[in-house]
Amino acid sequence: MKKKYLLIIEYEGTAYHGWQMQKNGISVQEVVEKALTTITKTGTTVLSSGRTDAGVHAEGMPAHFVTESKMKPMEFLYALNSNLPLDITVKEVKKVPMSFNARGSVKKKLYRYTILNRDHPSALNYRRSWFIPHKLDVAAMKRAANYFVGKHDFTSFRAGNCNAKTPVRILNRVEIFKEDGFLQIEFEGKGFLKHMVRNLVGTLVYVGRKKIPARQVKVILEARNRRIAGPTAPAQGLCLVKVCY
Repeated sequence: MKKKYLLIIEYEGTAYHGWQMQKNGISVQEVVEKALTTITKTGTTVLSSGRTDAGVHAEGMPAHFVTESKMKPMEFLYALNSNLPLDITVKEVKKVPMSFNARGSVKKKLYRYTILNRDHPSALNYRRSWFIPHKLDVAAMKRAANYFVGKHDFTSFRAGNCNAKTPVRILNRVEIFKEDGFLQIEFEGKGFLKHMVRNLVGTLVYVGRKKIPARQVKVILEARNRRIAGPTAPAQGLCLVKVCY
């Protein structure tokens, strides 16, 4: 009898070409599927809530799979973590209804981008943050971030090869926190365009460095022109924190 299970996966994305299966390099999906196939002795496909770019991390990437295995959730948990590399961990396994879909059932996602803003880099955090030694005007960045909240056409902040059917997205929340030299920028919404969060961050950093005023963000947003927005922030600062259903 077929059963469906939900995995909550944590990974440090430095060594991978993103979540989704790739022809040009190893992906997190490929590694997880190989581990499941080894455990169940049957080719097993894992479907996630979405994809992450090469070098991006996740604290809680949900993904489901269907199997006829009689193994219980905790047995899957132990077996998977015994067969996965140290930079990929399954944090939770639970049985879900066959109607559940890791992508289609999503209500909201939370991404966090981390910037290390001080005069020296970090040997321990360089894979998980964007080091910026220049002084940033955080108050201006917070004012600029407010323009992103709500329903907007985010064409100015999507990748050139983004194939989403519509550039319109809704951001429920964009907040910036500063502590011990780190800036944490959180983005909460139901869905995101390719490179959207990284492009938003790049533009906020332009504001922080006083290359553009905070109010210019509204103009960039309404222009629907990627060329006038800020650069794409490096992948290593981005992390998918959680997905809610």
